[in-house]
Amino acid sequence: MSRKVAVFWPGDYRAKPNEWALPQSRETTDQLFRALKKLGRTPYLVEGYLTRPDEAISKLGPIDDPMIGVFVHWTYAPHTVDGVVGKDNPLLMASNFSGTWPGLVALLNTGASLESVGRHVSRVWTDAPDWTLDTAFMDRLDEWNSTGRIEYSANEIKGTAVITEEAQKRAEGVLAEIRRKRILALMLGDTSMGMINGYFGPRLLYPIGFSEHKVDQAWLVDRTRSVSDARVEDAFKFVQSKGVTFHWREKDAEDFTEESTKEQLRGYLAVLDLLAEFGADCVGWQYQLGLLKLLPPSDFAEGLLNSHARPEGNGHAVITSTEADQGNLVPMELMKRLLEAKGLPGAVMFHDVRWGAKHDGRFLWVLLNSGSCGAYAFNHDTSTLAGTHSYRQPSGYFPVAGGTFAGVSKPGPITWARSWIDRDGELVMDLGRGESVELPESVRENWWQGTTRQWPFMAADLGCSMETIMAHYMSNHVAVAYGDIFGEMAALSQSLGFRIRVLSR
Repeated sequence: MSRKVAVFWPGDYRAKPNEWALPQSRETTDQLFRALKKLGRTPYLVEGYLTRPDEAISKLGPIDDPMIGVFVHWTYAPHTVDGVVGKDNPLLMASNFSGTWPGLVALLNTGASLESVGRHVSRVWTDAPDWTLDTAFMDRLDEWNSTGRIEYSANEIKGTAVITEEAQKRAEGVLAEIRRKRILALMLGDTSMGMINGYFGPRLLYPIGFSEHKVDQAWLVDRTRSVSDARVEDAFKFVQSKGVTFHWREKDAEDFTEESTKEQLRGYLAVLDLLAEFGADCVGWQYQLGLLKLLPPSDFAEGLLNSHARPEGNGHAVITSTEADQGNLVPMELMKRLLEAKGLPGAVMFHDVRWGAKHDGRFLWVLLNSGSCGAYAFNHDTSTLAGTHSYRQPSGYFPVAGGTFAGVSKPGPITWARSWIDRDGELVMDLGRGESVELPESVRENWWQGTTRQWPFMAADLGCSMETIMAHYMSNHVAVAYGDIFGEMAALSQSLGFRIRVLSR
């Protein structure tokens, strides 16, 4: 293996996040260079952030030396994948394990995207102030330098699950419903921000009982105009009466007003109309980029759709997957149906695996996503939106003012899931049991402020080690439901044709 190592910076398409993360990128690269030099390697930097696929192709494509991508903030998967796919030189993703910017989120998304196109990559991370003094990190980096790969224990990953007779019967009932009437997903655009691993398409959806109908997200520009002011006013009164706390005109959010929320409700109502027009069961919403300067962010609308108490609703949630991520949309819809079959509220939360730390001797993940977490997480009451807060989405990402759908998730046992595409093009369902944990307020606020305070928060034990998630998990997203439907999800997933992976201690 060559002693020269190319280090590159996958980046965001948007300039501002790259500017914010520049100090961390420089600091992390300096740490990585010192670690590589200590191991006798000669690192060099591919200059500048890779902010578009063509830059990845032109800058990474010609490199045959081993390569390391530095992940310290959100980056689009194509800004790595498009430059390395079809090559076999050793590839490593390195992260500083910080919650300040979502570098871990980008690493997990890019790793899953590389897996889906059959490109091998290894992962390494550390939170040490001096990387060269982290023995485990240095040993792993040395292993990669020597062999081109880092092997992690897979002892917590099982290919089977214990399924009770009761869970099997319940799964069979939901399976029969799907066989009678397949699930139709309304896709508002394609996956956003480089979610290569989040798009399945008809060839993979049809065998598992799903269909998709694509509607360009740009339709919303026109469709919102046809929503009457009277409907918007009624929806506005509804969310206020159901207990949402709006943080209008606060510091750094002076442009976030009642009118901002009303325009978000107009978008919500337009999507309700599209759902009715096409008879769709669930929604994948592209959410970002294309409409950023034309419409307010969709977070508040997505949170409402995933809530039982919602304007013009029927008492049930409409499963909505942000970023049009079908890898979360599929398990969320299946989990909703299993929950309802068990007599439980059909509430499923969409989250990023954002960051994590130890508390009281166990590792907890901060699950934190800007959209698609419904109100049930904050109150465990399907009749209200109490506990929901709407803060202005940070203006650096969202120029048109609009609010989030945020709150503190209640404690309790959870079932979690994620579907993904393996290198052979087959669908896999990851499953686990865990617990949403109540933190002391001071700890929670410290963790929350260290990530993104405007977004919904859950501290979760995912039932397996941090290393298993970092080394083997194939997504930056996870679907979470309160209650135990683990056996039902395992049975239903297998019946639909998924290969299952159970992640547990």
